[in-house]
Amino acid sequence: MKSKVLVFMPSIEGGGVEKNFFIVCNYLVIKLGSLKVITISKGFKKKFDKSVTLITPSSSIWDRFSRRIKYLIAIFLLIKEIIKDKNTIVFSFQANIYCILICKLFSVKVIARSNTAPIGWSRNILKKYIFKKVLNLSDQVMVNSIQFKNDLKKQLNVNSKCIYNPLNRKEIIKKSKQKSKKIFSSSKKLKILNIGRFTEQKDQLTFLKSLNNLKNKIDFEACIIGRGVLKKKLQNYISQNNLGNFVKIIDFVKNPYPLIKQSDLFILTSKFEGLPNVLLESLTLKKFVISSDCHTGPKEILLNGKGGLLFKVGNYRELSKKIRFYSMNKKNCGKMINRSYKALDRFDYRKNLRQYEDMVRSLI
Repeated sequence: MKSKVLVFMPSIEGGGVEKNFFIVCNYLVIKLGSLKVITISKGFKKKFDKSVTLITPSSSIWDRFSRRIKYLIAIFLLIKEIIKDKNTIVFSFQANIYCILICKLFSVKVIARSNTAPIGWSRNILKKYIFKKVLNLSDQVMVNSIQFKNDLKKQLNVNSKCIYNPLNRKEIIKKSKQKSKKIFSSSKKLKILNIGRFTEQKDQLTFLKSLNNLKNKIDFEACIIGRGVLKKKLQNYISQNNLGNFVKIIDFVKNPYPLIKQSDLFILTSKFEGLPNVLLESLTLKKFVISSDCHTGPKEILLNGKGGLLFKVGNYRELSKKIRFYSMNKKNCGKMINRSYKALDRFDYRKNLRQYEDMVRSLI
């Protein structure tokens, strides 16, 4: 009997991981003929191919609860599905530790896609021990950058397969041409953009500190797009440092590409990542990128600094210098953009989606 594939993604929240998740699910259902997805988030039904079977709670009330509660409900649904049919392969995109343990308890094969570099949680000794033991129980661990793969091996002795994020450049360019509101008012000023959840991980405070350091040195406009628990903290910093005329915050938008297109410069200030989609998308639209040299992804995407500028995580003074360097050396920086743009073939969605398919089929 042919194994059935079940994808586990308890909480869909609209970030970079989710973009990959929808692309992969819609590809696999076409190639495999059937696919089930367990999720608590009922509001994303239209993102899936009609052939994907969604397994969700009957009530949408669970959407309002915390991620941990969603995990518990999703685990209950997972157990229910496995008991119904043990001839199943589970592909976990989230809550990997819980998912692997359940699968091993019922002797079901499981692939774990790890999304966040170990540096994001490995400083906790107990967490590190648990991740090391449990990840090694899975049938396959998948990561999305070479540095990520190396970090897992070095820190946890976990072997993994690297499959880059599937990047559909044609789709991004097409969506970038859609009409959108103007977020920058002056064509003469340097237009700087940051996109990301307002969390400690994304560290937009470092971005704001660098701009505060520059406000009397260069002419610029900056925009931060996103949502999250730290929005008020960012707004307070802008107000307290008289940055209101220089920086504005815009709520999360479904299609950010026309807004990226309006910018000159994209900046990422994350403390850790997996492989940040937003850098790939910005380079697709031929925008210059300055990124924190965080684990993992940016250095790989930017060709070790030859295709964009890197700065030490949290060092706002260094970031200020990099922004100023770009403002005075746009011509030379244009050559760096072209270098990174030409190297985007590594992330081609057809090539990488085939690797996803091959990985799943190897366990069927």
